[in-house]
Amino acid sequence: MKTRIGLADILIVLLLLGVVAATLYPFIYMAAVSLSDSTHILKGDVTLWPKGFNLDTYKVVLHDPRISTAYLNTIQYVLVGTLVSLIITAAGAFAISKKELPHHKLFTLLIVFTMFFSGGMIPTFLVVKSYGLVDSLWSMVLPTAVSTWNLIVMRTFFAAMPKEVEESGKIDGLTDIGIFFRLVLPLSKAVLATIGLFYAVGIWNNFYSALLYLRNQDLFPLQVVLRNIVLQGQVNSANVTAVGGDTLLVDDALKFTTILVSTVPILLVYPFLQKYFVKGVMIGSVKG
Repeated sequence: MKTRIGLADILIVLLLLGVVAATLYPFIYMAAVSLSDSTHILKGDVTLWPKGFNLDTYKVVLHDPRISTAYLNTIQYVLVGTLVSLIITAAGAFAISKKELPHHKLFTLLIVFTMFFSGGMIPTFLVVKSYGLVDSLWSMVLPTAVSTWNLIVMRTFFAAMPKEVEESGKIDGLTDIGIFFRLVLPLSKAVLATIGLFYAVGIWNNFYSALLYLRNQDLFPLQVVLRNIVLQGQVNSANVTAVGGDTLLVDDALKFTTILVSTVPILLVYPFLQKYFVKGVMIGSVKG
């Protein structure tokens, strides 16, 4: 059968192409500026293609000790935070997915309640401070360890898992904890990869927690350093910076380079999780 292309299909394709163009243009423009010669940047000649190709800005950014330290801190926060978040979220979702759990509805209601109401910034800060977590790795991990929405999505996945899986584990003498770690988690790669990606991206982009809980600049994540460079102009005080001999670097080029260096790594994670991501995001979309 021949596929008929209607006006609605054409409009949808054009709309999606417009969204793609609007999304990609800033990255393409930043990449072009970061790779262009300062003379062309100052003249405003750069559009979508670099002119006077050079890598001076990348050398400056990658050799900046603030960037390297912030990179290591962010990677540490992402690895530890994602692992902790997945363990806590999966354990909680597995528990409330069991209707035989005492006070099952009450626990579910209390969890959903947190989606609409929270203690607020100041009470949360006081709790973190009272536990002695300020200026530590755990202040970047524990306060945002669990997302209620992610927990509910994961609960839906566990609730749809065949009962025979758990029954077979119980026949073999496994406890609920054994069933969770040895049977349920190995069969949940799709939802774990999807939720893990959400958590990793959230932690990678998290600068709000750092502003609240971190005082030591050596513990700052990459996004705080990026914010200081872009918003507060901490790269330098002039429009142009001299590097080495006669090489000149423009502020915009340095800022765009910093943005790209901090953004590209997390974007590269997606292709490795894509085969799980498509399946994972569809969890709960089909009723039956």
